[in-house]
Amino acid sequence: MKVFVFLADGFEEIEALVPIDIFRRANIDTITVSISHEKLVCGAHNISVLADCLFSETNFSEVDLLYLPGGMSGTKNLDAHIGLKKLIQDSSDKNINIAAICAAPSILGKMNLLKGKKAICFPGFENDLYGAVLSTKKIVKSGNISTAKGAGLALEFALKLVEELKGKEVSDKIAETIQL
Repeated sequence: MKVFVFLADGFEEIEALVPIDIFRRANIDTITVSISHEKLVCGAHNISVLADCLFSETNFSEVDLLYLPGGMSGTKNLDAHIGLKKLIQDSSDKNINIAAICAAPSILGKMNLLKGKKAICFPGFENDLYGAVLSTKKIVKSGNISTAKGAGLALEFALKLVEELKGKEVSDKIAETIQL
């Protein structure tokens, strides 16, 4: 089981770090990937994170989930990365799971990957969810794509993704362990 979490300058720290923690508690091989030329990535609230690897040096041949945290600048930076968008498109074509939270679902929308699928995003980004069926739920799974509304849902979203990848028992055990 392998998950890649993509970090770009300006990423929303809660939306990245909480899922990374939860995935690793579930014993999912979780790799943080900087899309810049440096492993050190600065989040939206000036919390710097040392990524495991650079996008340009990463082998994506084995992947079970691509995870995109939001954050205004972070989303813009992810959206501008041609290599990442090619990976997202190739993964979508292979029906590999893709998850995005907050503003990040807009990347998938602009790529026309949400056409006919239910999706949610941070309020104000709905116009970028081209062809999506906008949901009123806070967390939505439609086909191979999962979306969540915002930072306050990072823990719940991560547990839901663990449930999908490793089962409800594993997700419930983590929730119990962290006193949720």
